[in-house]
Amino acid sequence: MSEKESGGNAGSSKLEMEAQELLALESLPFVPRATGYIKRTGPGLLQSAMTLGAGSAAASVIAGASFGYKLLWVQPVAMFLGVMMLSALSNVVLTSGERPYKSFGREMGKWLVILWAVGTIMASVIWHFPQYGLAASAARDMGEMAGFLTVPDEVLAARQTVAEAQRTLDPAVIAQAQSELRATTSETTFLGLGFTTAGLMFSFGVGTLILGINIVTTFNYGGGSAGVRLYEWFLRGCIAMVIVMFGIVVVARVDIVIEDIGEIFKGFIGWYGIPNLWAADGSLNTDAVTQVLGMLGAAVGINMTFLYPYSLLKKGWGKAHRKLARWDLGMTMFLPFVMVTSLVIIGMKVGGVYDGSDVVNTTIRPLDAAKALSDVVGANLGRIIFNLGLIGMTCGAISTHMVVCGFTFCEMLGLEQTKKRFRLFALTPAIGITGVVASLPIWFPVAASAVCFTMLPIAYVAILIMSNKRSYIGDAVGQGASRLVFNILLVLALLVATAGSVIQINNRVVQPMFARPAPVAPPVPTAPLHPEQTETPAMPLDDADLDEADLDEAQVDGAQVDEPVDEDASPTEPSDSN
Repeated sequence: MSEKESGGNAGSSKLEMEAQELLALESLPFVPRATGYIKRTGPGLLQSAMTLGAGSAAASVIAGASFGYKLLWVQPVAMFLGVMMLSALSNVVLTSGERPYKSFGREMGKWLVILWAVGTIMASVIWHFPQYGLAASAARDMGEMAGFLTVPDEVLAARQTVAEAQRTLDPAVIAQAQSELRATTSETTFLGLGFTTAGLMFSFGVGTLILGINIVTTFNYGGGSAGVRLYEWFLRGCIAMVIVMFGIVVVARVDIVIEDIGEIFKGFIGWYGIPNLWAADGSLNTDAVTQVLGMLGAAVGINMTFLYPYSLLKKGWGKAHRKLARWDLGMTMFLPFVMVTSLVIIGMKVGGVYDGSDVVNTTIRPLDAAKALSDVVGANLGRIIFNLGLIGMTCGAISTHMVVCGFTFCEMLGLEQTKKRFRLFALTPAIGITGVVASLPIWFPVAASAVCFTMLPIAYVAILIMSNKRSYIGDAVGQGASRLVFNILLVLALLVATAGSVIQINNRVVQPMFARPAPVAPPVPTAPLHPEQTETPAMPLDDADLDEADLDEAQVDGAQVDEPVDEDASPTEPSDSN
């Protein structure tokens, strides 16, 4: 018997033993049963790490800074609907045992899976850049606290001018400020990147460190079962770090949390619904609606729908693991996501970032939130902790982008997934390390958004159809009331994902393509800021903190990218980065 055959038989024997253990777990009481399932979780970790990236950080910061506790219900609902759809996908894949690129292509059409794969690769590569951008921003911020000047004072002043110009909503004023920023950056910094030598060193230092860590862990995932376990523990470490970091910020203000416990509970149960849903004149507040629908529709990205089934098969799971897969999604995807996003939102309120106005604040960035939390846990400690949490979020997302590219290229090109091929293709998004100092040209995210946000509802439709295709999965389609309820939830998830995609396509594709260019005019006096805003001025918007599937509102302090401005925009219309 060959070594390969021997290894295969050993693996098969181990899976059979695990299937018997799972069957025995079903007869145990809840606590030991739950403990047994949790010990065997894994694939959901990849989904959790992928969605807990720069976009989730930005969406949670904006939600907490704009509405306090009032939108605590949105992220749990969004992820619950995403879990329902991925649960349906796991049922199809584990019942059939087939690789979805092949089975979906045969049952639904070849062009569907090609676009599915292309959208996955585009999302994983394009949205890889802002992960490094956010990590570098956090590193530079900590460098500044240590006394290093990472951005020249002239550039900071020019950025502040852009931020103040954006508040005027005057296209001519904004264009003039952006022009002055470009000129200042070009004249005062190396290659016009906007950073000092120390800033560049901090940026590429943290980028290289994160890339090196992720290459090692991702390459292990491309190996055998031991490598998969090592990679899963790496993700557990990243997620635990994020939870602990953000948890410390909240616990440091436990007195406020106890005092506000009733309001926090109301936020989780949706007591306030969508705050300020109706404007004073009786019209619909599109700003708030767009914020909520965008959050609801963006918890799961197109690359997550491709990665998840392959991570299940990589673990060797089959029919006997279908219930375990549901537990896995609940314990390692839903729970960490809800914990992290809720801690960030609560942190915005207890840290004093939320001013009580209940108006969407799209100008605040995760880095601004970190600075606002400087004294929450001693002098600057809260700021350091929040920055470390942001770096942990990006590290996990970067690794899963690499893993999904390793899977996707092998499937799309019809190649057997060997260790060398997986590792080679997993390096595809590594070019995103340049995001530590630069942003992509505007047409890159426009093209990615057009494909990725269009494909997500289509992928949901395909999953819905396949999960109800009795000719393919037989009795696994379910029956009776439970099947009806489950399908209602899937349809609801589809509708929400469609609404979120429409909003994202409008903001990221339609508006940039058809917005009229802004005329350049000399600066004009701007209205004074509200008293609450004078101490922590907002920073200029930047595309460098976009994410693959989440609300991509985060803006990091990297090179400025001009955004097309809609001259007809109302004072409350969200920016293109919303």
